[in-house]
Amino acid sequence: MSDAAVTEVHAVDDALVAQIAALVGQLSATAAPPSRAELEAIVGSDATRLLVGRDGDAVLGMLTLALFRIPSGLQARIEDVVVDDAARGRGIARALTAAALDLAREAGARKVDLTSHPSRAAANRLYQRLGFALRETNVYRFEL
Repeated sequence: MSDAAVTEVHAVDDALVAQIAALVGQLSATAAPPSRAELEAIVGSDATRLLVGRDGDAVLGMLTLALFRIPSGLQARIEDVVVDDAARGRGIARALTAAALDLAREAGARKVDLTSHPSRAAANRLYQRLGFALRETNVYRFEL
């Protein structure tokens, strides 16, 4: 069980910007960390919910839940899940994902999608333990 409290971010401050930047650096070697304005846009959007796992003032992990309506219904996606290297194994990703599933359910989504690179073995095992099923699908990307 996680000893971190999962909360939704409703306000952005300089400390949060710095802590999110550190997490994004662990998530991706190529992604630029979000600016304060970009984090404020995420937090202020009806389409995204930024969740963090905290131990006191320290942000140990984060997850973004995207909710958007299309003609076939409300879609939900989990994106950018990362837990600080030093805090892994404490149940933070599990707690973040469970909170995101609750929010998606409350919003009226019927399913939640996520992707995880096959090399992230621990993350893939976690998602399967939480009830996510691997989908046979082709994922395409167009680089702009």
